[in-house]
Amino acid sequence: MKRFYIEPLPKCNVNKLHGKLIVLEGSDGSGRTTQIAKIKNWLEGKGYAVVNCELARSQLVGPELELARRGNVLGPTTLSLFYATDFMDQFENVIIPALRAGFIVLADRYFYTLMARDLVRGADPKWVQNIYGVTLIPDLVFYLNVSPRRLIERRWQKADTMDYWESGMDMGLSRDWAISFLIYQQRLRKVFLKLQDKYGFIVVNGNKSIDSITHDIVTRIEKLLT
Repeated sequence: MKRFYIEPLPKCNVNKLHGKLIVLEGSDGSGRTTQIAKIKNWLEGKGYAVVNCELARSQLVGPELELARRGNVLGPTTLSLFYATDFMDQFENVIIPALRAGFIVLADRYFYTLMARDLVRGADPKWVQNIYGVTLIPDLVFYLNVSPRRLIERRWQKADTMDYWESGMDMGLSRDWAISFLIYQQRLRKVFLKLQDKYGFIVVNGNKSIDSITHDIVTRIEKLLT
């Protein structure tokens, strides 16, 4: 039976949530998007109905959040609450209805990414935990663990520019974007590995080949579904 972290979402009967919630976590360049696509194809090939969701895509504030990010002027608390609003809107209006309908929900990041970003920026852990206290405990959470240097290599292969926020430029770590990226991603990685102890992520070696990673993930999902 599904369980919530701190308290149930109002008017949500967990006995009616028959689907599965599977989460893939990892930094930009860790291969999440590629793995989500491959896993979705595999699940649909097995006859399962699948719904995807990802951060900053809510109908309520998704477009506004994207515009605000481009301005590079958001403070840590404003950024945190903006993302929390986006996440909770999707949680209530996408994830819960899909689980109620018996779908498998593949989440390209869950609130763990938002928590890690907040903690790296000095947020109070209790405050962050309380924000997401009405969220469901997923059936599986995979964390693609990729070294920061590999991440920056993949970033440069993908585009010739760095993302302001994913580089931690708002934190004043370095004037050099590449150095700031490495420092920021190293800090995020440490936080994620600490969160793994608390939330029980399945850590996957994201430095391996795409097919090897898919095999590792699919093997665990098969066990869940049998």
